[in-house]
Amino acid sequence: MASFENLLYAPDAATGILTITLNRPSKLNALNAATIEEIRQAMQLALDDAQVRGIILTGSGEKAFVAGADISELAALNDINARRAAELGQEAFCLIEESPKPVIAAVNGFALGGGCELAMACHLRVASDNARFGQPEVNLGLIPGYGGTQRLTQLIGKAKALELLLTADMLKADEALRLGLVNHVVPQAELLDFCRQLLGRILTKAPLAVGMVIDCVNAHYDKERNGFQTEATLFGRAFGTEDFREGTAAFLAKRPALFKGN
Repeated sequence: MASFENLLYAPDAATGILTITLNRPSKLNALNAATIEEIRQAMQLALDDAQVRGIILTGSGEKAFVAGADISELAALNDINARRAAELGQEAFCLIEESPKPVIAAVNGFALGGGCELAMACHLRVASDNARFGQPEVNLGLIPGYGGTQRLTQLIGKAKALELLLTADMLKADEALRLGLVNHVVPQAELLDFCRQLLGRILTKAPLAVGMVIDCVNAHYDKERNGFQTEATLFGRAFGTEDFREGTAAFLAKRPALFKGN
């Protein structure tokens, strides 16, 4: 089993679900450069492992998913290495966003700054009822650097995203749900079970088709791609898969489909 310093990597062979837990409880799971690199490594490991079919990303403890960036580390950066730090964070988070394997953020408390950005990179977000979301970077004379200005706008719209980015206000879980920032809000004691059930439902579907849907949705926001063309291309490609033949055969035979991801 993979071993990391700042996160826990726990695959479940029976379900195909990998749980990645940010594990810096004394720092409220704050992101530093080492943790971001471990997130990238863990995601790459998961993508390369055929036994991993879906991923839950969460934080240790009951207070924070990720309470933000490690400010002491940020304070030591200059304008040159700060840009590189942002690029490395964006690369790691894009690996999550572009994963053909579904990733659910189980947001178990504060998701601020880089923590909010990390949650937004996941395909779905489920929040505990004590969760709080925000991008407080302007309080420090900074802006989000790991994709926050882009993904927050995509998820909740330009006007509200600008308000939150400019005021640094925090959102409670119910308001995040109303705005569409999260998909569900549940009691904290039920959070991981709910995420496993939700991901389990997704994992009954055709794996290649799930990955294609993720790619098509991402293409809508990619200025270098045409979302409609991507959809048409992948629609055609789906017809060449064994999963398509199994899915249609199962439907016609009125039996559950047994998808193999090929």
